[in-house]
Amino acid sequence: MLDAQLKTQLAAYLQRISQPVEITAVIDDSQASRDMRALLRDIAEASPLMKISETREAGPHRVPSFAVNRPGENHGPRFAGLPMGHEFTSLVLALLQVGGYPPKVEQALLDQIRSLDQDLEFEVYVSLTCHNCPDVVQALNLMAVQNPRIKTTMIEGGQFKDEVEQRQIMGVPTVFLNGTMFGSGRMTLEEILAKVDANAGEREAQKIASKDPFDVLIVGGGPAGAAAAVYAARKGIRTGIASERFGGQVLDTLGIENFVSVKETEGPKFALALEEHVRHYDVDIMNLQRAKALKAGSDLIEIELENGAALKARSVILSTGARWRKLGVPGEDQYRNKGVAYCPHCDGPLFKGKRVAVVGGGNSGVEAAIDLAGIVAHVTLIEFADQLRADAVLQRKLASLPNVTAILHAQTTEVTGDGQKVNGLVYKDRATGVDQRVELEGVFVQIGLVPNTEWLKGSIELSRHGEIVVDAKGQTSVPGVFAAGDATTTPFKQIIIAAGDGAKAALGAFDHLIRSSAPA
Repeated sequence: MLDAQLKTQLAAYLQRISQPVEITAVIDDSQASRDMRALLRDIAEASPLMKISETREAGPHRVPSFAVNRPGENHGPRFAGLPMGHEFTSLVLALLQVGGYPPKVEQALLDQIRSLDQDLEFEVYVSLTCHNCPDVVQALNLMAVQNPRIKTTMIEGGQFKDEVEQRQIMGVPTVFLNGTMFGSGRMTLEEILAKVDANAGEREAQKIASKDPFDVLIVGGGPAGAAAAVYAARKGIRTGIASERFGGQVLDTLGIENFVSVKETEGPKFALALEEHVRHYDVDIMNLQRAKALKAGSDLIEIELENGAALKARSVILSTGARWRKLGVPGEDQYRNKGVAYCPHCDGPLFKGKRVAVVGGGNSGVEAAIDLAGIVAHVTLIEFADQLRADAVLQRKLASLPNVTAILHAQTTEVTGDGQKVNGLVYKDRATGVDQRVELEGVFVQIGLVPNTEWLKGSIELSRHGEIVVDAKGQTSVPGVFAAGDATTTPFKQIIIAAGDGAKAALGAFDHLIRSSAPA
């Protein structure tokens, strides 16, 4: 099952375990079960502490599947289908953690997991090409390893198509808790715990409210925020960073090939590297914090959070980034994750053999259409303008695909469905004014970004597009408040530009602090 290189890497990783691991597989005579047996055989050969057993008595479990446990326990992570592709890392981490290797998680989070006193059984549906799914799988696996009242199963949607259809899953990762829909899309360990631990939010708000003022407070944890934190911390000043999710939109990016000095990486890996770099310095990182308002005083600037707490600082750097722009048409919200999707890499495999549309003719839209064309039956590309805006090389590739139709000068006006899932898209021919309908099962929206700045209206100068207006040093219209990255008027929304913006804003903030605190 595993090639020689993967076997060598697996053996090296499993040298870190210190106690026996028992893997119990439920199999039958299918090819999928034979593949699973081959994978488990490779795992057994990689470490003498691995014990593999098989059974054909499925009981309540899916076939094929296997569970990873310590001897005498039965609450360890379970994998239904083959955890290959992006999920191979999830498997390796599960083996390490069950085998006694300590997870790289803050002790406070481990204590919170262990203190949960309710029975929780999670099921997480994934596709092996989804780059957001492993974060959710790994978080739930960790919880199962740490608390015997928690169980979790990763379910590979391609192997269990009947379940996917029955539960009408059209986006991954999708998580069920005790048989009820729990959440869809990327979730961090902190986010999952916040949903299952009713008192977590209140405790965190009290903790935040008690913090002393910062010299520099950064709002947003994407590339701009991370760079600002590193540059500020290196100046030896009290630095804090409040972030809704560390990594920002980078977490939703698959391939990164244009960050100078990093030939190729993936968004989640890059986001993890950002956070590790920031944690190398004395930075107070506050995750799962959404800003609500900015209030500038004579001495301190206050950032009010959604949970009711407030943070104060002598200077602030706003790096709240941007999010996918929505179509804003009837049916879009109703059928989100029921056929309407925003990540072709994550959700594309769920539409294998079906007809889909991609709305947007820029680079992201054309790339999505090219990607999906290798999976789905047919792609209809809808573009508002009278010509595609993507790079010429992408347009040539698109034109060479036999199962792609590009419709130009078309305005999407509605996403239709049967009440349960998408069944079509309506667009207006902008040349004739006539409405046309395309029958399909999925709509992928790729029409650009919207800055996350609604909460700043009335407190700071914004452009007509909602971007924070900044000068050459990142200074905003409010003294002591700086901004960086995709939320600003800086042109060209790129990771490397956002990172440079963050460094510049941190230097600007430090210069402001020096000058504002200098004696007369």
